[in-house]
Amino acid sequence: MANKEGHRRFGSIRRRESGRYQVRYQGPDGLMRSAPETFARKADAQRYLSLVEAQMMRGEWGDPARSKVQLRDYAETWIAERPGLRPRTIELYGWLLKRHIAPHLGSAELGKLNTQMIRSWRARLLADGVSSTMTAKAYRLLRAILTTAVDEDKLLPSNPCRVKGAWWRARARAPCANRGSGLHAR
Repeated sequence: MANKEGHRRFGSIRRRESGRYQVRYQGPDGLMRSAPETFARKADAQRYLSLVEAQMMRGEWGDPARSKVQLRDYAETWIAERPGLRPRTIELYGWLLKRHIAPHLGSAELGKLNTQMIRSWRARLLADGVSSTMTAKAYRLLRAILTTAVDEDKLLPSNPCRVKGAWWRARARAPCANRGSGLHAR
């Protein structure tokens, strides 16, 4: 938003020789940052700055440079540094990462992950014959890893693992001895 003199109260926009607009702003840590891209229109640059400012005000801003780490690298570190995990749990997490997560999403930068990518990854696992139990375990692990990236490391503004029901597997209903027989306990 501009004040009476035409200066923005947050960030700056300058027109480059190419005619495109470059955005710069100060992060919560006091460091100056540039937007990851330039903008063809000044209005788009202003919109970008407004969104960044709103994210900071809500405490949802993540440093774009830090979110360039690949999921595989972040996940391996997450498993290695997770306090209190038992050896079998570490083994399971490593196996789930290597077998089901990394082949599909491992090279993706954290900041590029989105809910659609996660939904497609999950659907692909199921289509490839991975059981609903194993798919749910892989999803829960991915969700936990990305929750740490959001809440503790502030690498992401929000967790892209938002696929409804993906964290649990459907269980077969146990047969009831009295079901359908007309006999009911009273």
